[in-house]
Amino acid sequence: MSHSVRSVLCSGAVQKRAEENNNSCDTSVGRWVRDPSGPAYTAATCPTLPGSKNCHKYGKDPGHLYWRWRPDGGCDHLPRSSPARFLAAVRGKRLAFIGDSLARNHMESLLCLLSQAEAPTKVSADDDGVREWRFPAHGFTLMAITTRFLARAEEVLGGDGRPTASFDVHLDAPDPVWASRRLRELDYAVFSTGNWFFRVNYFSEGGRRVTCSGCSGDADAGELADFGVAHAVRRVVRAALEATARCGDGDCKRGLVAFVRTYTPSHFEHGSWFDGGYCNRTRPLEEDEAPSWDQSIGWDVRRAQIEEVTSARKTTPATTTRFEVLDVTKAMMLRADGHPGRHYDKRSAGGGANDCLHWCIPGPIDMWNDVLLHKIAETASPPATNLR
Repeated sequence: MSHSVRSVLCSGAVQKRAEENNNSCDTSVGRWVRDPSGPAYTAATCPTLPGSKNCHKYGKDPGHLYWRWRPDGGCDHLPRSSPARFLAAVRGKRLAFIGDSLARNHMESLLCLLSQAEAPTKVSADDDGVREWRFPAHGFTLMAITTRFLARAEEVLGGDGRPTASFDVHLDAPDPVWASRRLRELDYAVFSTGNWFFRVNYFSEGGRRVTCSGCSGDADAGELADFGVAHAVRRVVRAALEATARCGDGDCKRGLVAFVRTYTPSHFEHGSWFDGGYCNRTRPLEEDEAPSWDQSIGWDVRRAQIEEVTSARKTTPATTTRFEVLDVTKAMMLRADGHPGRHYDKRSAGGGANDCLHWCIPGPIDMWNDVLLHKIAETASPPATNLR
């Protein structure tokens, strides 16, 4: 990994405050250290835990639970989220995770955490792609809004009229499931995407296909240029942030905070979903075992996401909409031990294949909530001028 990636990204006054009180620091770079205290909840204390993530119940060794993320960048530690403190920070607010099944995975993790302080009430159970829970004593609403690409997309049909594995993605049309129906209700939006881009997809503007990704040699691509996964993600993230900024000018709540959670990888070895790939690691990877900065497309996707947030910040007043990054890429690159693998309820998802994409609950994904609470606390203060 390059020296610039390892360097401390908090500087000047922000760095000074970090050293004084650990309230402002770069949580994206660090290492996993052993922590005998374990998670803030267990499968037994989380009534909403889905069978597809309940790895301990289905035989996974619990060793993956006894690690915590220790950032290098300007802070000594990243406190584990207290459910009571998190609910206090979001009292009276509405927060949505907007993305694919990993966004829902994140919501499920946070739901387990917060349920230790207050029992949630289910409002909707996947109505129109939305799962919604309410914490009435705190006036807090938590949602997962399912959208594979953040943009409107349709399955590409084959010659026999049946859906293929490819999609037509409309770069100029954010998915209405979040953009038209829900965004204006929110105080916090956590966008994420990436994993559905690793297949042949086509991209349209103005109703016309203009490019594709993963399509080199594909007969349907014709003369379309393949602009790659990272650029495809860049374009849909840009469109999502532009739509959010426009909403912030009028329809959305003033002070909306939009986060982009950076890409997290799968850890299949010796195959993939459909051809016997597995993930049976029992500890976090060492630095030299993880994909290097130059060798992994995941780093390119992360870079594109961060650059689009930086661009959105420059053109949008923070008093209307604030854009932030939840940078968890490096931390999760190292956690090949944190996936369900074969340890989940095969009746619930996956069709019996090893799941090396989603994350066990409890598990390393809980660190995302620590970063999220840290960022929510930061956004309660005036925005710093030297953020990335």
